[in-house]
Amino acid sequence: MNIKILTVGKLKEKYFKDGIAEYKKRMSKFAKVELIEVPDEKAPESLSEAEMQQVKDAEGERLLGKIKDRDWVIALAIEGKQRSSEAFAKEIDQLATYGHSDIDFVIGGSLGLSKAVMKRADNTLSFGKLTMPHQLMRLVLIEQVYRAFMINIGSPYHK
Repeated sequence: MNIKILTVGKLKEKYFKDGIAEYKKRMSKFAKVELIEVPDEKAPESLSEAEMQQVKDAEGERLLGKIKDRDWVIALAIEGKQRSSEAFAKEIDQLATYGHSDIDFVIGGSLGLSKAVMKRADNTLSFGKLTMPHQLMRLVLIEQVYRAFMINIGSPYHK
Protein backbone atom coordinates (compact mmCIF):
# COMPACT_ATOMS: atom_id res chain seq x y z
CA MET A 1 0.00 0.00 0.00
CA ASN A 2 1.15 3.54 -0.78
CA ILE A 3 0.03 6.37 1.46
CA LYS A 4 0.61 10.03 0.74
CA ILE A 5 -0.09 12.76 3.24
CA LEU A 6 -0.39 16.00 1.28
CA THR A 7 -0.28 19.21 3.28
CA VAL A 8 -0.15 22.96 2.76
CA GLY A 9 2.76 24.73 4.41
CA LYS A 10 6.06 23.69 5.88
CA LEU A 11 6.36 21.83 9.17
CA LYS A 12 8.84 23.71 11.34
CA GLU A 13 8.47 22.31 14.85
CA LYS A 14 11.02 19.60 15.64
CA TYR A 15 8.73 17.79 18.09
CA PHE A 16 6.06 17.35 15.39
CA LYS A 17 8.69 16.20 12.88
CA ASP A 18 10.05 13.68 15.40
CA GLY A 19 6.60 12.26 16.17
CA ILE A 20 5.69 11.97 12.50
CA ALA A 21 9.04 10.33 11.71
CA GLU A 22 8.45 7.75 14.45
CA TYR A 23 5.03 6.73 13.08
CA LYS A 24 6.34 6.75 9.51
CA LYS A 25 9.09 4.35 10.61
CA ARG A 26 6.61 2.08 12.40
CA MET A 27 4.36 1.99 9.33
CA SER A 28 7.19 1.02 6.97
CA LYS A 29 6.37 -2.68 7.39
CA PHE A 30 2.80 -2.08 6.19
CA ALA A 31 2.98 0.73 3.67
CA LYS A 32 5.20 3.16 1.85
CA VAL A 33 4.40 6.55 3.41
CA GLU A 34 5.23 9.78 1.66
CA LEU A 35 4.80 13.23 3.19
CA ILE A 36 4.37 15.98 0.61
CA GLU A 37 4.25 19.67 1.49
CA VAL A 38 3.13 22.34 -0.97
CA PRO A 39 3.78 26.04 -0.35
CA ASP A 40 1.08 28.04 1.37
CA GLU A 41 -0.15 31.36 0.03
CA LYS A 42 0.91 34.43 1.94
CA ALA A 43 -2.24 36.09 3.18
CA PRO A 44 -2.86 39.01 5.54
CA GLU A 45 -5.05 38.53 8.61
CA SER A 46 -8.12 40.21 7.15
CA LEU A 47 -9.24 38.91 3.79
CA SER A 48 -12.46 39.34 1.87
CA GLU A 49 -14.46 36.25 0.97
CA ALA A 50 -13.15 36.47 -2.61
CA GLU A 51 -9.54 36.79 -1.44
CA MET A 52 -9.95 33.77 0.85
CA GLN A 53 -11.27 31.78 -2.10
CA GLN A 54 -8.27 32.86 -4.21
CA VAL A 55 -5.88 31.63 -1.50
CA LYS A 56 -7.67 28.28 -1.21
CA ASP A 57 -7.79 27.91 -5.00
CA ALA A 58 -4.04 28.55 -5.38
CA GLU A 59 -3.19 26.08 -2.60
CA GLY A 60 -5.70 23.62 -4.03
CA GLU A 61 -4.07 23.70 -7.46
CA ARG A 62 -0.74 22.83 -5.87
CA LEU A 63 -2.29 19.93 -3.96
CA LEU A 64 -4.14 18.61 -7.01
CA GLY A 65 -0.87 18.66 -8.94
CA LYS A 66 0.47 15.99 -6.55
CA ILE A 67 -2.53 13.65 -6.89
CA LYS A 68 -2.56 10.95 -9.55
CA ASP A 69 -5.72 9.93 -11.41
CA ARG A 70 -5.86 6.49 -9.78
CA ASP A 71 -5.23 7.71 -6.22
CA TRP A 72 -8.02 7.34 -3.68
CA VAL A 73 -8.31 10.77 -2.06
CA ILE A 74 -9.51 11.41 1.49
CA ALA A 75 -9.86 15.10 2.34
CA LEU A 76 -9.58 16.14 5.97
CA ALA A 77 -12.23 18.70 6.81
CA ILE A 78 -14.17 19.71 9.92
CA GLU A 79 -17.39 18.99 8.03
CA GLY A 80 -16.07 15.59 6.89
CA LYS A 81 -17.27 12.16 7.95
CA GLN A 82 -16.43 11.15 11.51
CA ARG A 83 -15.72 7.50 12.31
CA SER A 84 -14.37 5.41 15.11
CA SER A 85 -10.81 4.07 14.91
CA GLU A 86 -12.24 0.60 14.25
CA ALA A 87 -14.43 1.85 11.38
CA PHE A 88 -11.47 3.77 9.94
CA ALA A 89 -9.31 0.63 10.12
CA LYS A 90 -11.98 -1.39 8.33
CA GLU A 91 -12.22 1.27 5.62
CA ILE A 92 -8.44 1.22 5.05
CA ASP A 93 -8.52 -2.58 4.88
CA GLN A 94 -11.41 -2.58 2.39
CA LEU A 95 -9.73 0.01 0.18
CA ALA A 96 -6.70 -2.27 -0.13
CA THR A 97 -8.89 -5.32 -0.71
CA TYR A 98 -10.79 -3.63 -3.54
CA GLY A 99 -7.78 -2.36 -5.43
CA HIS A 100 -7.22 1.09 -3.97
CA SER A 101 -3.63 0.70 -2.89
CA ASP A 102 -2.71 4.37 -3.40
CA ILE A 103 -4.39 6.48 -0.73
CA ASP A 104 -3.87 10.23 -0.45
CA PHE A 105 -4.84 12.13 2.68
CA VAL A 106 -5.13 15.86 2.05
CA ILE A 107 -4.82 18.54 4.75
CA GLY A 108 -5.48 22.10 3.62
CA GLY A 109 -4.01 25.36 4.79
CA SER A 110 -5.32 27.63 7.52
CA LEU A 111 -8.37 28.55 5.42
CA GLY A 112 -9.22 24.95 4.54
CA LEU A 113 -9.46 23.14 1.22
CA SER A 114 -10.62 24.51 -2.12
CA LYS A 115 -13.86 23.40 -3.74
CA ALA A 116 -11.81 21.69 -6.47
CA VAL A 117 -9.94 19.55 -3.92
CA MET A 118 -13.18 18.66 -2.13
CA LYS A 119 -14.74 17.72 -5.47
CA ARG A 120 -11.75 15.48 -6.31
CA ALA A 121 -11.94 13.74 -2.94
CA ASP A 122 -13.40 10.25 -2.92
CA ASN A 123 -14.20 10.59 0.78
CA THR A 124 -13.81 12.98 3.68
CA LEU A 125 -12.52 12.54 7.20
CA SER A 126 -13.09 14.62 10.30
CA PHE A 127 -11.55 14.19 13.72
CA GLY A 128 -14.36 16.24 15.23
CA LYS A 129 -15.55 19.82 15.41
CA LEU A 130 -12.45 21.02 17.23
CA THR A 131 -10.06 23.26 15.33
CA MET A 132 -6.48 22.02 15.52
CA PRO A 133 -3.26 23.49 14.19
CA HIS A 134 -2.51 21.93 10.81
CA GLN A 135 0.90 20.86 12.05
CA LEU A 136 -0.68 18.89 14.90
CA MET A 137 -3.25 17.41 12.53
CA ARG A 138 -0.44 15.77 10.55
CA LEU A 139 0.74 13.95 13.66
CA VAL A 140 -2.79 12.96 14.70
CA LEU A 141 -3.52 11.65 11.20
CA ILE A 142 -0.39 9.53 10.85
CA GLU A 143 -0.96 8.06 14.32
CA GLN A 144 -4.53 7.12 13.37
CA VAL A 145 -3.38 5.53 10.11
CA TYR A 146 -0.80 3.54 12.09
CA ARG A 147 -3.52 2.60 14.60
CA ALA A 148 -5.68 1.37 11.70
CA PHE A 149 -2.93 -0.99 10.59
CA MET A 150 -2.48 -2.21 14.18
CA ILE A 151 -6.22 -2.86 14.52
CA ASN A 152 -6.25 -4.74 11.23
CA ILE A 153 -3.49 -7.14 12.33
CA GLY A 154 -5.02 -7.64 15.78
CA SER A 155 -2.23 -5.89 17.66
CA PRO A 156 -2.76 -4.91 21.31
CA TYR A 157 -1.62 -1.35 20.41
CA HIS A 158 -5.29 -0.37 20.15
CA LYS A 159 -6.76 -0.82 23.61
